[in-house]
Amino acid sequence: MITFSKKNRYLLSILSGLLMVISFPYTGSLTFFAFISWIPLLLVEFNISKQKYRPSKVYIHAFITFFIYNLGATWWIWNASPEGAIFAIFLNALIMAFVFYFFHKIKKNYSENSGYLLLIFTWVSFEFIHYHWELSWPWLNLGNVFSITPQIVQWFSITGVLGGTFWVLLINIISFLIFKNIYITKKKWDTQIKNFLILGSIFLIPIIYSLISYFSYEESKNPIEVVAIQPNIDPYNEKFTTELKLQLDKIFYQADKKITSNTKFILAPETAISSTFFEEDLKSQPFFNYMIQRKKRWGNAAFYTGASTLCFFEEKHSTASRKLESGPGFIESYNTSLLINQYDIPYFVHKSKLVLGVEKIPFLTMLPWLEQLAINLDGASGSLGIETEPKVLSANNIPFAPSICYESIYGDFISKQVKKGAELIFVITNDGWWGDTPGYKQHASFSRLRAIENRRSIARCANTGISCFINQRGDITQKTNWWKETSIRGELNKNSELTFYSKNGDVLGKLFSFILVFILGFGLIKSLFKMVSRYK
Repeated sequence: MITFSKKNRYLLSILSGLLMVISFPYTGSLTFFAFISWIPLLLVEFNISKQKYRPSKVYIHAFITFFIYNLGATWWIWNASPEGAIFAIFLNALIMAFVFYFFHKIKKNYSENSGYLLLIFTWVSFEFIHYHWELSWPWLNLGNVFSITPQIVQWFSITGVLGGTFWVLLINIISFLIFKNIYITKKKWDTQIKNFLILGSIFLIPIIYSLISYFSYEESKNPIEVVAIQPNIDPYNEKFTTELKLQLDKIFYQADKKITSNTKFILAPETAISSTFFEEDLKSQPFFNYMIQRKKRWGNAAFYTGASTLCFFEEKHSTASRKLESGPGFIESYNTSLLINQYDIPYFVHKSKLVLGVEKIPFLTMLPWLEQLAINLDGASGSLGIETEPKVLSANNIPFAPSICYESIYGDFISKQVKKGAELIFVITNDGWWGDTPGYKQHASFSRLRAIENRRSIARCANTGISCFINQRGDITQKTNWWKETSIRGELNKNSELTFYSKNGDVLGKLFSFILVFILGFGLIKSLFKMVSRYK
């Protein structure tokens, strides 16, 4: 049997991390390398197991791999916040390494080959949990690697992104087992024919099915004309220092150039209304009257944009509530979707999926002093308030899913909006914080997966970066360039039919989490019986 030296184990750990980086969108974009990226790390884990080294060695090597992955794929966070980048990269790498270490610890209680299936249950369960807990940061979930190759993952309309994670891991594990059998345990090639056939089937069948779906899928013709405005306002030097009217003039100027009598929606970016105001006072704000006057030129078009808003509460409403210093009561800050419909009636929906460290401080109930560590972006700091459930907005009898920035990477969240009747998805964002880096490109590409999962057309409106229209197959049909003041007009086909994913959300995550708990419970009971038998 081949064994690896200490040096080779470290080299293999580094290689896995590098393969993950170059397979990820816009840090390499070599998607198919994802299918072999885990093999070096699995070889390290196998060697440590066979040599009966202490389990902590697995954690160290896994941390090296996942630190490289996090650093290489999300280094651009540094442009918005060096502290946030250090926190996100190190913490996420530590968590990922622990998940792999956990797999290593429980694998030894099972047969050699079947034990590797635990990696799939463990990792998919982790990614599912990573959507929902206080430290949520699902940017690097393995299925996101396919956001630039929508042609081969049309089946995400059934499984969602977690299906892509399952696919990546399964192919890596089978490939690793074949490699181990031939080159480490020295089995003959002809003994692996069955495994090669299984590997080929698991790789090709989803691709073939997807390509057939991709080329045969036809959208129902229900066109809605939408205009997306990219005002290109510098978030560092202009957005919160320049007079709001001048910023709105940029938006209205671009809208006036593109609008037609058929336009149903005008979209402006996240926090385009950067001056914070109380929601109940909106109609008394000078900028509101100005917007209504300019909006009259647009006929029946509705205006959907972002704003920074406040609400007053007599009693503490949530952990985001802050006591007023000037008197009784509490206020909450929000990153808000603002819709002014065809009748000039405003509606608010608050962002629910908040950016860790910028809009949300975790574990505030237990550790309230953490509020002081908040990073100041978008004109507010500390934890923002959220909606209690996903919501849908509607104008011109067209219901749509309002999605602000980070919310667009949460597939299950968007699916709940679609299930509530959204026939289109509108994403408003401000990706200018990251500069001209892979960050804004990755973010835009993730919206393509939401289109596939729900078979919904998407209009994406960014302050700068990539504003675009995406069809129900995940194709970008029109887009803008980075750092350019512009606007785009296009027709999006609305759709009311629900996909399996829209109806059921992340079933795969729930199922695999249940299976993992069952396996762990069964293993615990088995261990207890062994302990009891020893004392008889």
